[in-house]
Formats: sequence, C-alpha cells, structure tokens
Amino acid sequence: MKTNPKYLPILLFATLAFGILLGGWLNFPGQNQFLAKNNSKNKLNKLLDFIDNEYVDKVNADTITNRAIDNILAQLDPHSVYIPPSEQAQVAESMRGEFVGIGVNFYMYKDSVAIIKPVENGPSEKAGIQSGDRILYADKTKLFGRKLPTDSLFSKLKGKEGSEILVTVYRKSENKKINIKIKRGVIPIKSVDAALLLNPTTGYIKINRFAESTFDEFKTGLTQLKEKGIKSLVIDLRDNGGGYLEQAVAIADEFLTDKQLIVYTKDKNGTIEKTIATKTGSFENGKLFVLINENSASASEILAGAIQDNDRGTIVGRRSFGKGLVQREMDFEDGSAVRLTIARYYTPTGRSIQKPYSKGTEDYMKESESRFKSGELYHKDSIKTPNTPKFKTPKGKIVYGGGGIVPDIFVPLELESSKEHTAYLLQTGILGQFVFEQLDQNRKTFKGLTFEQFILKMKGTDLYLNAFQKHLFKNGINMSLDNNKDLVKRYLAAEFARQLFDENKFYEMVLKKDAMIDAVLKKF
Repeated sequence: MKTNPKYLPILLFATLAFGILLGGWLNFPGQNQFLAKNNSKNKLNKLLDFIDNEYVDKVNADTITNRAIDNILAQLDPHSVYIPPSEQAQVAESMRGEFVGIGVNFYMYKDSVAIIKPVENGPSEKAGIQSGDRILYADKTKLFGRKLPTDSLFSKLKGKEGSEILVTVYRKSENKKINIKIKRGVIPIKSVDAALLLNPTTGYIKINRFAESTFDEFKTGLTQLKEKGIKSLVIDLRDNGGGYLEQAVAIADEFLTDKQLIVYTKDKNGTIEKTIATKTGSFENGKLFVLINENSASASEILAGAIQDNDRGTIVGRRSFGKGLVQREMDFEDGSAVRLTIARYYTPTGRSIQKPYSKGTEDYMKESESRFKSGELYHKDSIKTPNTPKFKTPKGKIVYGGGGIVPDIFVPLELESSKEHTAYLLQTGILGQFVFEQLDQNRKTFKGLTFEQFILKMKGTDLYLNAFQKHLFKNGINMSLDNNKDLVKRYLAAEFARQLFDENKFYEMVLKKDAMIDAVLKKF
C-alpha cells in the first residue's frame, strides 16, 4: 500500500537519491575519436541554438535542455540521473545531516501547521513551543487556512543561524494565542534513529541512511552502549537506501582489523582503488549481526558485504536490493546536478552486488516486485543463485555476486497476506496522524506518566485500537483489523511512545516481536 502524502510528517526529508553524474568525457585516446565526440557535442549545441533562435513558437530553453539531459541519461543505467534545483537542494540538506531552522516536527493538520513535537533542546523547545501548538503566523506571514506546499512552509521557518522569528501560536490546552520569539539554530537531521539495549549484553543501532553525520552519530551510540557493557551488537540496515560510501566504510572499520579489505572500485579503464581497514576499530571482537532486507541498497550493501566477506559477523534477513554502482556528481550554476555512474563496487571477495539492468530502468525497478511473485521473500530456496558467480570467504563460506547480498540467516516475511497489508499500512503516515489527533483531544490523559506506567496503560485497553479502526473507515480504508489486533496494538503503542517520549522508545516497543531480532537472540 502506498503512503498517502497528506499523512506524512512534513519534517521528513527525502532520504536519498539513487544516481550521480560527472564525466570522463575528456579521456580521448585518439584524434579521430576526439573529432567524432566533439562533432556529436557540436551537433547537440547547434540544435539547441537553432530551436532557441528560430523555432516559430515560444519555448522554454531550460525545459528542452533538461529533457534532453534526461533522455541522454536514460540510455545509460538506472542510477545516472538529472536532479533539478529544487530536489538537489533538499537532497543536499538531508545528506549534510543538518539545517538551520526553528526545530519542530510538524505536519498540516486540516488547515494549520500542527506541532507534533519540538526537537529536544532545539530553539523551539527552549523558547516554549509545545506539542499540539498550531503556528498561525511566522512574523507577519499567515500560515493557516492557506494549504501551503511543504517547500513554502520550510522557507517561512528557515533562515540564517542566529536570526530571530516571531511566531504566533494557538495553544489548544489553554485556548489562547501566544506570541513567541525564536532564535533559529542548527537542527540535526538524524540518520541514526535509535541506539538501545535489546538485553543486558546486546546493543542495537538503527541507521536509516548514510549522511555526513552518520559515523559520528553511530560512534556516539556505540560508545554509550559499550559503557553499558554490551558484548554483542546488532546493526539494523533495513530500508536503508545508502548514501555516502565513506560513512559506511568508516563504520565497517570499527569492526575490522588492520589492513583487512573493506571495498574496492573498478572503472572502465580497469583502474582499481582499494579501501583498507585501519588500526582504530573500537568493536573488533564482540559478536556482530547486520540486518538487511530487499530495500537495503548501495552503501548498506557495501557495509554488509565487508562484514560478510571478512567472516566478521552474521548477515540476517532477506536478499538486499543489488546496487553496486559508483556515482560522481557534477553541479550546474542553476543549482541542478547530474549524477553519473563512473565505476563499480566490489566486495572484499571480488563480487559485484549490482543486479542486471540491461532490460531498462522500468524492469530494473520492478525487479523487487518480482521477488514477491517468485516467493523469494517467503522461502530461502526461491532465491535465484545457481547461475550467479560464487565466491569463498577466508573461512570457506560460499557467497554470491550478481544481485545483492544474500544473508547468512534467512528470515522470511512472517506475515500472512492479510497481515502483510496491515503491516504496510502501519508504516504509513496515517498512524502518526491518528495518534496526534488522539493526543490533541486529550493530552492530559498521559501527562506525568513514566514510560513504565505508559506501557501498563496501553496494555490494559482496546480503546485506541477501536478508535483507529473507525479512523480507517472514516478515511475510506476498508480494512478490518480483527485478525491483527496484537500487531496493530503494538504499533499504536509504539507511535504514542514516539510522540510522547522519543525515537528510542518507539523502537523498544516495535522490536519486542520483530522476527529478525528474534532470529538474532536465538543465537545466544
């Protein structure tokens, strides 16, 4: 089931972009080849000039150029792409791991900007903004009743670090308007969602993407867990689409010994660049498990591959996406960019994890859907490996190339078809919206509760389960929850915990009956 955009918290940023460009076009081996390529470029430039100067109707030259670039890149591979200025700015911000703003999680509730939760220790929290507040005005700009697009809302609340903004909020609990002055500051966009204990000796770290700040976030979480005495660690890379390779490499280096190979690349000229582990690893001896699924891609696969190929840890889950291409980015003056594939990644044993794309981008992207039809997500025997290249790790374990990382321990989608649809629904924004509405109606119900008291309160009632069922019907989703009560109640409680406490509490509750976590804990 696809996510309905109206239910997604606005602060969620586009996590990643699959592609990247620049060119090795200046590598001309001979004069004839140089002239041929130069003539091709001149032909394209002449055509664009001809259209711009002579075409009978008015045309947008930028639009034509962008379409031409899109068509050229479409002839290459699925990850060589053009990124327009608006998207490039958003992606760049997300991958930096921070932005300058007021620090609130919010979304459009009916016709107003509703605060889900201010960022902990952020500018808004320090200024007195509370969960449930509605932002009516940003300085003198009216924000309610206008159905402003997301990028426009962001532009009203962002600004230079240290600059001030006067917001007018409506506080429902007090039934009054309040003017609050907020000094904008640097707001982190976390790529590490959680770092917590699964049991007294086993730590868990969830990484949602690899941004500029990921290694630092990871190291902070790992240090805290080590101080608590962990002997084993679980790294959750499920649904992590990748990002900056150097961040994944730095994390791999924490587990590998000096001079072990992490990854290498090979370009079209056969030039190989190797990345080797250093002496600085801080968790080289403890037990290590890496969780992956069909949406784990790129840098996630490089990290998992480095751990698997060096016999350092155990890969748990389902076969990963299969993206093993290196991109380089070329920025244009208008803020757009092109990302071009310039090389391939190879894991330490020499395997390429890139799945085939010769049948075109559409077929390539739908390959994940075919895994459902083939039964691969439910049965390990359905993973097609007989005709793919086989490699051996130093300890003699067989690993496969040619299409993702095949896990050491296979964990199927444990859900029946009806439960599967429910599980997907619970991961959309509709659950967060429902929980916000419930809290908005009576936030006093949970005021002052400890986390333990909160858990007892949620266990002892079906009130919110029944209300959520009515909410679904009201929004045109005719799905009965009768057969999935335990699953729904767990996710409902987890979402309440997220909005009332923090992200760690969300994962503490969700992971209690997680099939992959159960598979890991059975190894002890």
